[in-house]
Amino acid sequence: MGTVNKVILLGYVGKEPDVRYVSQGTCVAQLVVATKERGYKLQDGQEVPERTEWHNVLLWRQLAETVDKYVKKGDLIYIEGRISTRSYEDKKGITRYITEVWAEKLELMPNARTAQQQPIPPATA
Repeated sequence: MGTVNKVILLGYVGKEPDVRYVSQGTCVAQLVVATKERGYKLQDGQEVPERTEWHNVLLWRQLAETVDKYVKKGDLIYIEGRISTRSYEDKKGITRYITEVWAEKLELMPNARTAQQQPIPPATA
């Protein structure tokens, strides 16, 4: 039986995108996307508070160029991709791990800021 590594996020961009060009002019963008899980009440009356989850999203080439042109902090975006975890050594020599979503599809969703703009076509990797 095969396996699947598929992520779908619908959330808000938490800070301005970090866009740069690496070797041979390849565009890469990093986003931080927030998703929320609503709070609820258990049967015994205990309140479970709302919870925000922050996701690191990495976009390459055309997707990154789309981010550079159109995506701003506060935008509502739809991302499809896959989860990737990597490790690195920090300045103190401690191994750290980071989990990222490598985006394969990006759509800007309408919200207060984008409602006044022309629609942006969906982009895929």
